[in-house]
Amino acid sequence: LVCFPFQSPRRVPRQVKSMLTKETKPHIQELSVKTTIISRYAFTAVSCIMLNRHSAAAEGVFQFLIPKNAYVSNFTMIIGGRVYPSEVRPKEKKVKQGKGGEVKPKNKEKGEQSAPEVEVFRMGASIPGRNRAMFMLTYEELLQRRLGRYEHVTSLRPLQLVSRLSVDVTIVDHSTITHLEVLPLRNGKSNKPSLPVSTVIKQNKTFCRITFSPNIVQQAKITTSGMLGEFVVHYDVERELGIGDIQVLNGHFVHYFAPKDLPVVPKNVVFVIDTSASMLGTKIRQTKDALFTILRDLRPGDRFNFVSFSNRIKVWQPNRLVPVTPLNVRDAKKFIYMLQPTGGTDINSGIQTGSSLLSGYLNADPDANHNSVSLIIFLTDGRPTVGELQSPSILSNARTAVNEQFCVFTIGMGNDVDYRLLERMALENCGMMRRIPEDSDASTMLKGFYDEIGTPLLSDIRVNYTEDSVQYVTQHLFTNYFNGSEIVIAGKLTNQSADSLHVQVTASNSDKSIVLETDVALRQREVETERHVKEAAAGVGSGRVWGFLSVKEGLRSRLKSQTSREREGHTQQATDLSLTYHFLTPLTSLMVEKPQVLADGTMAEDTPTPTPVTTETYKKDASDNDLSDETEGEEDTSQSLHLKKDQPGKVVKRPARKSVTISKTSADGDPHFVVEFPLSKLTVCFNINGEPGHILRMVSDHKHSGVTVNGKLIGAPAPAGSHKQQRTYFSTITIVVNRPKRSYIEVTPKKVILDGQDRLVLPCDTTVSVESGGLAVTIVGKSNVTVTIGGTISFVILVHQYKNPAPYQRNHLGFYISNSKGLSHDCHGLLGQFLYEEVGLAELSGNATATGDHSTSSRSPILKVKGRSVPVVQKTRRIYSGRQSVDCWFARNNAAKLIDGQYEDYVVSHLFDTGDWPHGSNGA
Repeated sequence: LVCFPFQSPRRVPRQVKSMLTKETKPHIQELSVKTTIISRYAFTAVSCIMLNRHSAAAEGVFQFLIPKNAYVSNFTMIIGGRVYPSEVRPKEKKVKQGKGGEVKPKNKEKGEQSAPEVEVFRMGASIPGRNRAMFMLTYEELLQRRLGRYEHVTSLRPLQLVSRLSVDVTIVDHSTITHLEVLPLRNGKSNKPSLPVSTVIKQNKTFCRITFSPNIVQQAKITTSGMLGEFVVHYDVERELGIGDIQVLNGHFVHYFAPKDLPVVPKNVVFVIDTSASMLGTKIRQTKDALFTILRDLRPGDRFNFVSFSNRIKVWQPNRLVPVTPLNVRDAKKFIYMLQPTGGTDINSGIQTGSSLLSGYLNADPDANHNSVSLIIFLTDGRPTVGELQSPSILSNARTAVNEQFCVFTIGMGNDVDYRLLERMALENCGMMRRIPEDSDASTMLKGFYDEIGTPLLSDIRVNYTEDSVQYVTQHLFTNYFNGSEIVIAGKLTNQSADSLHVQVTASNSDKSIVLETDVALRQREVETERHVKEAAAGVGSGRVWGFLSVKEGLRSRLKSQTSREREGHTQQATDLSLTYHFLTPLTSLMVEKPQVLADGTMAEDTPTPTPVTTETYKKDASDNDLSDETEGEEDTSQSLHLKKDQPGKVVKRPARKSVTISKTSADGDPHFVVEFPLSKLTVCFNINGEPGHILRMVSDHKHSGVTVNGKLIGAPAPAGSHKQQRTYFSTITIVVNRPKRSYIEVTPKKVILDGQDRLVLPCDTTVSVESGGLAVTIVGKSNVTVTIGGTISFVILVHQYKNPAPYQRNHLGFYISNSKGLSHDCHGLLGQFLYEEVGLAELSGNATATGDHSTSSRSPILKVKGRSVPVVQKTRRIYSGRQSVDCWFARNNAAKLIDGQYEDYVVSHLFDTGDWPHGSNGA
């Protein structure tokens, strides 16, 4: 027995009392989270009591973060003495109504993503004046064994100090608990290797209870925001030799199989690594660090190779896999060290090349060890941008190339990844997908993922049960078993009164086959399971585990479906099981009645109407492409802006829609550049005929104000009859800010990515304002984006979107400089070089007229800029989306002589390039 005594409550400090009395929203009097884990299946009950101290009714918002693999199984509210239960119903398919009554299903294929690490259950309800509300939520999950342990996480983010806060985790297992560890609160603030304050642990051989109940003073010492973090428990149990552990209850069984002390199977592994330009910086550095570590962990019997892909493919050792020798490891390190991010992302060619290498080795090399385990580890931080762009084609090509010869394990880094593509690629090729959030330690997570799959112990595992004794089992064929993991199978017994169940496990280990079989005494196992359930005082049985796994399996099969008929079958099966077990899944909705509160703060007598409740994707590091696993045509219910207040240092609000005052200095349209010279009372304009894919330096003041602006061009065919061969527009504009902290802002016609202290992705069709430190971003939906830096620099980016674009039109951006006071006199770039310049207009005598009359000579206007003479002509330009006309002096030939140097001097290598002007400040 290990015990850590509870610390007695202290007098509540004046500051904490002041915070509590200033609260305008209902106060959380009690938050209780109780989890019971029986044989790895966790059942969690959350109870939250809120008090509305005021006489008027107030909105109480209950929200709780649940693990991504968990399912909500019940939600109930008690408000004003009335009970409001919930009901799980099939999710209704919603379609958008097009013009003329045409129904257009929502296209969910492109950019669809799987759920990130957690989801938010959120429900708001009016609480009558001077009254209480109780919210009760339950959710369930089967814990997965990774790296030799189970992990249970309780998220504690109530967004305020709580009068009575408690977490209670009870673990009961048939097997002996061999390892137990409570980690420090996971909140990114402290890495002290100590127990969270007030934690108490009680433990015996097969039972453990952990409580965490910090009083309000102890909470305030951790944080006053209520964002305490995650309470994490790690544990493991003793393994039975042979066929593993089988639990039986109420006509169902769960089979846990995790053998140990087996020789390691050699592996053939090809690492396929994304080296596109977006990997530049921290991502590629952390990837290299992880690969260097992985190289040290390769075993002598392994064979390996590396492929890097961007818009070009590089293979370290063409047409072969090499053994693990000191010389090969050294050469591989050189290859990894020399990887340089550049170009686009050709996912299709990357996976094709890696598959060709591995299948060629397995099929042709006479020395290939066919008793080894073969796999591809595929890493990317983006979505396909060059080569094959359609996900169905990429998946089909991958299936053909792999041809069921090996497994593909995919890793996505950051928020701009097509996670649905990676998940399907892994599922269809017997692998699994892992997500690495943008702001995490990617090197550690990459190494951790490799550790999970780097030690194969068995391959081709088949688990069979007496055919006439089992009605239905979940997945029972497995390609590989890796050390530290666990195979879990749930089944439904045909005859509940049967005495025994024959179990047979066959598998391959290196150069030999393994057969394990035994007869399981069902009655004895059921008595033992019942005893453990009673000991934990919980109603969790093998039937719910079977239902949970069956729903998961149905959703995976639905995701892998190749035809609509097959998809519909899996959808119906998973929906029926979700309804049977009352699970809130991507295919179901949770309907709950909400109370009606009158203006005087009292409860209405009329019958409340049912309201759907959904789990929202937690947007700490998610992108606007985060879409839940829904059927085609269903509406995405994620509401990304609800939780931005969770992020420290960020304020999110909805600004009033108003006109934006901007200067004429801009680059918009095709692109047409306009430069206003206020001191000279002149406006100059010019065109840049760039190439699609070129990235242009617009503003360069990195050394002084710390600001750089770059714009990427996209191409389009020219209109009929035009003298141009093609048009170009700005598809992406990036603003790099180096002070007070390095931040990146990336704007496209669809979204704005703010990557600073935290990463935030906002859709351009939403009106919202974000402030972080000295940086502010304001979006007026479908209109413009304003970026303000330190109050002295402002840029306005117009968003041009077309409902029915002509062939020569593209969704694009316009860039305007609104306030340049904070930019230095040494600022450069296509627009920046003119901010503090004065120009003059003169006339240059031309040749005589064609009539030969020398008394009437033509005079050509000349612009004097930095000592240079630039021929110009007068033109009219339309700016601000055509709302204003500007008379300007136009410089021809790609602004020759007007700009310092030549156009090519302003083409940079990537969107976040902050290099200095190569010819010095404002040099000619």
